[in-house]
Amino acid sequence: MRIDPERELVHRALPFGAPAMVAAAAVGLILSGPAAAVSAAIGIAVVVVNFVAQGYSLAWAAKVSPAALAGVGVGGFVLRLTVIFAGMVGLNRIEWFSPVAFGAAVVPCTIALLIFEMKQLFGRLQVDLWNFERPQG
Repeated sequence: MRIDPERELVHRALPFGAPAMVAAAAVGLILSGPAAAVSAAIGIAVVVVNFVAQGYSLAWAAKVSPAALAGVGVGGFVLRLTVIFAGMVGLNRIEWFSPVAFGAAVVPCTIALLIFEMKQLFGRLQVDLWNFERPQG
């Protein structure tokens, strides 16, 4: 049975999502109050959902064809950023939403996620999961 490296990365990173949301909310609460806490938690949730969407869409596309993988990689990135931007515009219209807390949570979480992903792919995960066997049949 072939394990998709994209799905495996999602499964390895996902357990850190809830603690990161709690930590971001706690920092937001301490530094600026409940509105910042909720805004920071929403920011972490956006990063996690974006990562899951990326992983699962790339895993699906990799099974279809290299062209589908490239299309989903680029098109999915643009689509996800558009959705995130639209969500931020919508959230910014809500009185209690703090774009500063949102951004202060999103940026370090995204950087931490990228570092985690690089460390995972640098080690045995890359060797164990990437195979280029042709499907039989």
